Amino acid sequence: MPISILAVIIFFAFLILINAVRILKEYERGVIFRLGRLIGAKGPGLILLIPIVDKLIRVDLRVITYDVPPQDVITKDNVSVKVNAVLYFQVVDPNRAIVSVANFFEATSQIAMTTLRSVLGQVELDELLASRDKINAKLQHIIDEQTEPWGIKVSAVEVKNVDLPENMIRAIAKQAETERERRAKVIHAEGEYQASQKLADAAKILDTAPNAMQLRFLQTLVEVSSGNSSTLIFPIPIDILSSFKAYLDKKVQE
Repeated sequence: MPISILAVIIFFAFLILINAVRILKEYERGVIFRLGRLIGAKGPGLILLIPIVDKLIRVDLRVITYDVPPQDVITKDNVSVKVNAVLYFQVVDPNRAIVSVANFFEATSQIAMTTLRSVLGQVELDELLASRDKINAKLQHIIDEQTEPWGIKVSAVEVKNVDLPENMIRAIAKQAETERERRAKVIHAEGEYQASQKLADAAKILDTAPNAMQLRFLQTLVEVSSGNSSTLIFPIPIDILSSFKAYLDKKVQE
């Protein structure tokens, strides 16, 4: 046999051997089609194929992180916002991921975008800003329900940023300032109420103990005299006025 023919045979045998052997990593599976018919998923490790007859499609089983582009959303209370999110999903059934949908990544990303607009359009702005966990859980459930027939498992959806219009940012800031003022007034009123209660209690105690009133009067004089003021005002005790009034009444009767 001529050397040239032998070389050609060896070359074709090498090509056939290369096409017949596949090595799949731990996180990969190979979906095999034989003459167009699905054989099933194999791997990881060494896979032997029948050249020309078998076709192998690699599928990555690791979690895929997809950054959903910013979507224009009109909330339930007619506020226009831009919202983006992060989607975490993975292939759990390689056979269905290849056979049931033409491109599982593209299909999942499109469903994520449409579901994001649909769900956020049903909530008000305050709920969108305050109830992220509830909205994330709802998004995850809806998207996972739609991708389940394709062998795709959506593990989490996280709303990242909510971009508000400038006028809405000013309105929210004004609302927050008004709320802080309201709380301050409530706290001040509560303090006044408690102080008035304490004063009323003190008045009752002083009313039942006249000597305590005199001691309080003397204490007040000490506090006033310790200051830098050059003028002192001495209030006249009510007892003195009462005694003086009783004396005048007695004189009139005489």
